[in-house]
Amino acid sequence: MPDITRIWPQGVQFDTNSGIASDRGYSCEQLAQQYGTPLYVMDTVDVAERANYFVRTVQEAFVNATTHVSFAGKAFLSKEIARIVTEQGMYVDTCTWGEMKIALAAGIPGRKLVLHGNNKTDDEIRLAIENDFDKIVIDEPHEPERIARIAHELGKRARVMVRVTVGVHAGGHEYISTAHEDQKFGISLLPADHSDVSDIQSAQFFDDVAHGPAVHALHSCLELSHDLELVGIHSHIGSQIHDADAFIEAAQRVMVLRRAFYATDGYVVPEIDLGGGYSVAYVEGDASMDIRETMERIAQAIKLDSTRAGLPLPIVSFEPGRWIVAPAGYTLYRVGTVKTVDLGEGKQRVYVSVDGGMSDNIRPALYGAQYTARIVNRQGSHDTISARIVGSHCESGDIVVHDIALPSDVKRGDLLAVPVTGAYGRTMASNYNQLLRPAVVAVDNNGTHVMIRRETVDDLLSLDVSE
Repeated sequence: MPDITRIWPQGVQFDTNSGIASDRGYSCEQLAQQYGTPLYVMDTVDVAERANYFVRTVQEAFVNATTHVSFAGKAFLSKEIARIVTEQGMYVDTCTWGEMKIALAAGIPGRKLVLHGNNKTDDEIRLAIENDFDKIVIDEPHEPERIARIAHELGKRARVMVRVTVGVHAGGHEYISTAHEDQKFGISLLPADHSDVSDIQSAQFFDDVAHGPAVHALHSCLELSHDLELVGIHSHIGSQIHDADAFIEAAQRVMVLRRAFYATDGYVVPEIDLGGGYSVAYVEGDASMDIRETMERIAQAIKLDSTRAGLPLPIVSFEPGRWIVAPAGYTLYRVGTVKTVDLGEGKQRVYVSVDGGMSDNIRPALYGAQYTARIVNRQGSHDTISARIVGSHCESGDIVVHDIALPSDVKRGDLLAVPVTGAYGRTMASNYNQLLRPAVVAVDNNGTHVMIRRETVDDLLSLDVSE
């Protein structure tokens, strides 16, 4: 079982005497010298172990039900990562043409792929149907007709789920909370004029659900059953969720919808997908979700609801992304300018500039996300300073770590490592100020290799085609 509370990959070790960090026998300085900085490093052994642990934990919690676990490719996707997670029993969730093409290029069969997206193109839908994707997740009321039309043109029957906005508010920043009503994802569980009933097991709540937009969308899929196979209900309530309560409430609401649709249409929806959002620690002492306890509690809630309704247990699916790859990755930066700023009243802050920044990790600027860092190529002074690690961009919000105590002798040329960047680092990277996107290097027990190469100036110039 992987140590699920660590903020560093399990292969990373710190020498208490020299201060030098190594990853499965390779010093961070060696990695930086060989591959350059900034550098994303991914411990692929850790990825495999975390994927395997999640799949097994779900299976053990739902002993009498079929379960599926899909890796949310938006967290970080490459051909190698797609192969690693599917080898551990996962499916792969995609939500764009690019993600679909990477997964297919990795050799992942369509039956192990899922297509999400609130604004799918016809080409994306067509590619999913042509390759027999396991599911296409419907995100808006008119989408069933569009998917059915394309499936009919191809002479195939598309497997679909309906994504439902269940009204459970969860997650960290507003931008990663996705089940409240005022946002772009999903179809509302309840009608706009629903009664204000807090008891979701009440007859009034059941009646509201039975007359809601979600039931109508499910009914639309059944009406198009010649071209669509309705296989499930989907819910995703947000990201960085620390406890099971929100997932349990979401699951209960989805199960009410399943019962209501059986009452209105006589159809037992085979599968429910509760999405992702399982939190990880970003700094020491941060909360992270206990996956085993969470799955056991969700399993109990679903079993109770199914028994009460007299319906068979559904297939139960989950979509972790961040939880699988975030703690398996870290970023190496080389320190450049070190500048002390007087804040007044005898206070100072030291700005430590590195050779990357918001172009390789936008999360601090976008969400106010907190990270930590440490010098990994030497032992720093025991005395510390109040520091802020910033990037090289022409932007005052270009912050990597907002507040951190660093050794007082931090200097140009030091190598800093920032942990928990395996998710939403490379995948959200940009060329702001025309900085080059860093390489991703994989480390395992057999050595190191480039997973995704570093961009070059030639790459930038090749896109600039006007004369």
